[in-house]
Amino acid sequence: MLRTFASAILISATVLAAPAAFAQNAQPLVIGHRGAPGYFPDHTIEGYTKAIESGVDFIEPDLVSTKDGVLIARHEPMLGGTTDISERKEFADRKTTKKLDGFDVTDWFASDFTFAEIKTLKAKQPMADRDQSHNGKYAIPSLDEVIELAKKKSTETGRTIGIYPEVKHSIFHAAQGLAIEDKLVDRLKKEGWTEKTSPVIIQSFETANLKYLHTRTNVRLVQLVDAEDVDKDGNIVLVAPLEQPYDYVVAGDKRTFKDLVTPAGLAEIKTYADGVGPWKPYLMAGKQTDANNDGKPDDLNGDGAVDERDRVLIKDTGVVKAAHDLGLFVHTWTFRSEPKRLASDYKNDPVAEYRAFFDLGVDGVFSDYPDHAVKARGVAQR
Repeated sequence: MLRTFASAILISATVLAAPAAFAQNAQPLVIGHRGAPGYFPDHTIEGYTKAIESGVDFIEPDLVSTKDGVLIARHEPMLGGTTDISERKEFADRKTTKKLDGFDVTDWFASDFTFAEIKTLKAKQPMADRDQSHNGKYAIPSLDEVIELAKKKSTETGRTIGIYPEVKHSIFHAAQGLAIEDKLVDRLKKEGWTEKTSPVIIQSFETANLKYLHTRTNVRLVQLVDAEDVDKDGNIVLVAPLEQPYDYVVAGDKRTFKDLVTPAGLAEIKTYADGVGPWKPYLMAGKQTDANNDGKPDDLNGDGAVDERDRVLIKDTGVVKAAHDLGLFVHTWTFRSEPKRLASDYKNDPVAEYRAFFDLGVDGVFSDYPDHAVKARGVAQR
């Protein structure tokens, strides 16, 4: 599979897509990020259902593979943080250490379990500050189950519910003989989802697999852009493994995620993808202040802690316009409604954050609280 990716890079480099005037959607898309994880554990049918009932356009299943090649919805190949596996004595000896994006990770990996075994596990909420009352109640869904839910709810609601799968850790899976890309494309073909008008968008933080997918399907593709953090001045901080797409590391390419949102980087993305999915600070970040020059960040709200609520927004970086000028759409992530995750400008109001990014011209948002995103979209239209 890695050799195929390399060939795909050469093929894609010769496909020069002429810049096109960007045609904006009638309204920004709302994507249920892992379902509705502000309310339910990540990647459960119940969470996806909540997102759909909230009015989302797409639900997002992150895809990893089981030992027997079944694609399931989990945020990472590791199961420890999002399931009850640590409480399952019969699986205690499956905990192991594997290389993931060049780093040793010790956990239980989906690739060491059959789908039948995965189905005995239950999901749990990975964020300690969110509702834990649903832990241990819901099963781990397969891609097939997510597709069936989207189709069922599309029929019930009379509106199209799309899926927005993310191919997780492509090189990791390919090295184990469990490559995801062809299985995903073949599954989509069974639904007749093969064109840009199909209710599916595929995303990845790696680039080589997207270039390969560009040769295998006409569905929309999105290049994700990651980072580790932002510094006190709102500048992007890159630290491995969130410094580069991992295929760049393997290929010895020194470019970073920052390079993907430069004019040259966006132009390259346009040769193989339809959109770009940068982390929010690449579009508009927040910085700390030090009004009294004591060398310490100001606690703007006086709550005794310095967090996102004590940052002030910095102006638009221009990435949205640059992407649009090339004909790329922009879907940004992740919107979370907890006050401690909102910059001071938003005054604890998550709707205000959505509206600020809608005003930038983003074409879609990934939300942990999709009902808030849908509400904000309605407010922005009035």
